[in-house]
Amino acid sequence: MNYYELIFTTMPTEDYQQDLLINDLAEIGFDTFEIVDFGFKAYIKTSTFDEKILNIKLEPYHELFAFSYDVILIPQKNWNQVWESNFEPIRIRDKVWVRATFHQAKPEFPYQIVIDPKMAFGTGHHETTSMMMDLMLDAGLTGKKVLDMGCGTGILAILAGKLGAENITAIDYDPICFDSVIENAALNNIDNIKAICGSKEAIPDERFDIILANINRNILLDQIARYSEVLKPGGEIYFSGFYETPDLDIIKMEAAGYGLKYISHKKTKEWVAAKFKAQRVDINNPA
Repeated sequence: MNYYELIFTTMPTEDYQQDLLINDLAEIGFDTFEIVDFGFKAYIKTSTFDEKILNIKLEPYHELFAFSYDVILIPQKNWNQVWESNFEPIRIRDKVWVRATFHQAKPEFPYQIVIDPKMAFGTGHHETTSMMMDLMLDAGLTGKKVLDMGCGTGILAILAGKLGAENITAIDYDPICFDSVIENAALNNIDNIKAICGSKEAIPDERFDIILANINRNILLDQIARYSEVLKPGGEIYFSGFYETPDLDIIKMEAAGYGLKYISHKKTKEWVAAKFKAQRVDINNPA
């Protein structure tokens, strides 16, 4: 599978403006982004790319700031080289060390995660992923049943396993992510992750203690109703992939309609990761 690399030159601009643009590009199929000094690079499958749709999405941004972009075809055989040249280990507090297979291990970190990203999103570098991981460290996952929606490389599902989750379901609509989750779970010796290729319709009719959903605002709004159906009373949802303004209030309002109470959130730049809790008691299935 081939990808297009779009190189966006956005300097000078405000970080939040560039982040808004990246968020909109994610909604039309761009699945990986790399921040660089002069702007950012965005990657999309050649089969998904439609320049007419792109230009419609870009049109309102021309009034906000000056930018340009170039399109380069990236053959599949070169993709891993692109990742290896840009993937650096990251740390979450002094507890989690995320590295690729070609990086040195750090045994002083209690939770080490090895990720071979290939073309799947989710290495921990994006603010949304790192904030979700930080929240998970305090979530008390031991013995819990966890659903990871939009799982990408499986990094959150793998951390859940390392934090003691008993049963984990990881779902992503992208077949590359499905394969990536299986491979990365094996790299980390996590054997209790069930990978599923699909979207909200693929969520099993089970009950989960914890739901992790790091996607984007529009998809979250579309899927919140289904999350509420499979979340145990008193269970927790951790959302990310959106901005504090105006997205958080919109998410809060939609979640409240399904008995999900906002608890707290973290913010890095304009990105947010938020915790919600199920308040509604299911009289037909209270367990």
